[in-house]
Order: sequence, then C-alpha cells, then structure tokens
Amino acid sequence: MDLGNQVLAVDFSEKNIEAAKKERPELLTYKADLSFPDDREALKTWVDDNFSDLDILFNDAGIQRWINLQNLKHDWSWYHQELAVNLEAQLHLTFLFLPQITAQPNGAFINISSGLVINNGAWVPVYTASKNGVHGFTQAPRLQLQDTATKVFEILPPAVNTNLGGAGEHNYGNDLDEFADAVIQQLQDDLPEITFASSWDQLRADKATNQKTTQETWNLFKDNPTFKDA
Repeated sequence: MDLGNQVLAVDFSEKNIEAAKKERPELLTYKADLSFPDDREALKTWVDDNFSDLDILFNDAGIQRWINLQNLKHDWSWYHQELAVNLEAQLHLTFLFLPQITAQPNGAFINISSGLVINNGAWVPVYTASKNGVHGFTQAPRLQLQDTATKVFEILPPAVNTNLGGAGEHNYGNDLDEFADAVIQQLQDDLPEITFASSWDQLRADKATNQKTTQETWNLFKDNPTFKDA
C-alpha cells in the first residue's frame, strides 16, 4: 500500500483481520479458510463482484508442523490440512484467477515456496513436500506464460521470525521487516527467483554443499525433545 497499491488480505481469523484493519484501515479484507475448495471459490466470486481489477495474486498462505515420522499420532485429515493450505490452495487459486490476471496489462503471480526445497527440512516433512510441489508447479506457468505480459515469481524464504507454526512456535530466524524489504526490491528488479540470507546461498551452492548443510541442519533437530514428541 505504501507503493500505491490497493491490497486485499485474506485470512481465516477474524481476530487477525480486525488487527490488520486497525493498523491499516485502507486494507481490503476477506475471511476465508483456504484449506477448503469452497472457500477458495467463494473468494473468487467475491473478487469478481468487488475487486475485478485484481492483477497480482500473492500465494502466501502456509502452515508448518514438526512431524516425527516415527511417532505418528494424528489421523490423515490433520496431516492433509498442511498440504491443502500450502500446495492445493496455491494451485487452485492460480487456476481460478489465471484468466483474470492474464487479461491485465501488468499481471503477476507470486508464489511462496521455501529454502527447504533446496535443503530438505526433515523435521517438517509434509511442509517440505508441499513446498517442493509449489516449486515444481511455479516453473510451469512461468514457461507457459513467457510469451505474455504476465510474470511469475517464486519466493524461497529462509527461516523468518513469524508465527508460521502457530503463536510462539516459530520465533526464530531472520527479521521479518528486513526480509520483506528485500523481497519488494527483488520484485521491482524482476528477479524470478527471490531469495534472502541463507536461501540466497542455498540456491547458488553445489549439490555436495547443500547435502552437507541438510545433514548439519537435521542434526540440530533430531534430538530436540519437542521434535521427538511431535
């Protein structure tokens, strides 16, 4: 909004929406749980009726859960929710909004994957699988739309201090404001793959280096009592 854009924020939490509106009253908001196909389709209908000049889709919905594969204790619906939010929602929303965005003179899709598509996050296996899916899918519309005016970006974040895993569960990593500023600059520079800090290094490292980093990172998690009980 500071750059002159009108922004529609979508969230499943009324509390989060109220907080965002309090901070930025000019923000457009819509309440939806993007893990459900019906909510995604209702969002598209609402946009058609209220925000038909939408030209950028920012696919950033995501959750992350530590999962010990040797201690599985939930039913499939619990594990599937992570896939539904992280992967299915990005694909479905892209399909829904593709005709509208490609009709705009400066349309763009911005998909969030993760640095963990390069260095596997063994402690978050479903999250890593979903983000690998986003990474693979993003390359398809980038190629299929390369002869159009529509751009396709992928953001590969490192660990960022957010509530990705739930309140208080992901309070480590890079500063969110610094990361956001770097992302905006790279979008303005038309870089198709956007990285920051460690993910910049990962994207450019050789396979052996990334394998070594993957093992070293896993070593930090595998004996963590919280992970063992996950």
